[in-house]
Amino acid sequence: MNLLTRPNLVFLAAGGSAALMLGALFFQYVMKLPPCELCYWQRYPHIAAIAIGMLALMIPGRGLPLLGALAALTTSGIGVYHTGVERAWWKGPESCTGGGDALGGLSGSDLLSMDTPTGIVMCDEVPWEMFTLSMASWNAIASFGLVLIWLLAARSRV
Repeated sequence: MNLLTRPNLVFLAAGGSAALMLGALFFQYVMKLPPCELCYWQRYPHIAAIAIGMLALMIPGRGLPLLGALAALTTSGIGVYHTGVERAWWKGPESCTGGGDALGGLSGSDLLSMDTPTGIVMCDEVPWEMFTLSMASWNAIASFGLVLIWLLAARSRV
């Protein structure tokens, strides 16, 4: 019995994106770690991969699994970029990194003031890590694994 059939691989890849999205929502709502702008960017390709997976289970062919691989590769790339921003390897978006002019000219005391809007989450700070890897890093690694599963699904003839 071959378990590596196209439907099983598609289900595994799309399910992996769903699991990563559930994990992100767990950290956001249960652990009270609000996402930054780059965290949201990493979520969108997972949502697309889930939708692609549902379609790929109904429509045969290689096109949809290849599109799923592209979605997983996109979120993996964003995760690598986010990791680099967190580790100060390169600059991140000015809207969510330290000292960015796009923060509307707010000073540090303004950000702490009760009179200013709340909800600014910095992209260059690591709120949680495991084995010295941040959530962005883990997303990059897991998503790259999903790319491989999507590619196996595209290659599968069964």
